Amino acid sequence: MSDPVARFKAILGQCPEDELAMFSLGKACYEAGDYAQARENLARAAALKKDWMAAWILLGRCEMALGHRDIARDILQKARLLARAQNHRGPLEETARLLAELDQARL
Repeated sequence: MSDPVARFKAILGQCPEDELAMFSLGKACYEAGDYAQARENLARAAALKKDWMAAWILLGRCEMALGHRDIARDILQKARLLARAQNHRGPLEETARLLAELDQARL
């Protein structure tokens, strides 16, 4: 199965609580431009594993793509706190850049 969306949907069909499959499906949907479906799966993954910084960052990106700036800001601020707490410089810089983009959009 070469379609990542179909592959991860199949995995979730067999293991509905597999947070890695939820994240992977969310990422595949995001890359395919299906931000609403991506958001649904990423939100589920982040809810199951609340300190999963990558899930929160990609969830914030989905909200940005959907035009939900305030929701995206809240999510990205959470992701930024996780990046800081986990001492991850790259994601910390990424969240700062995304939050700056949101601030620029307000001007």
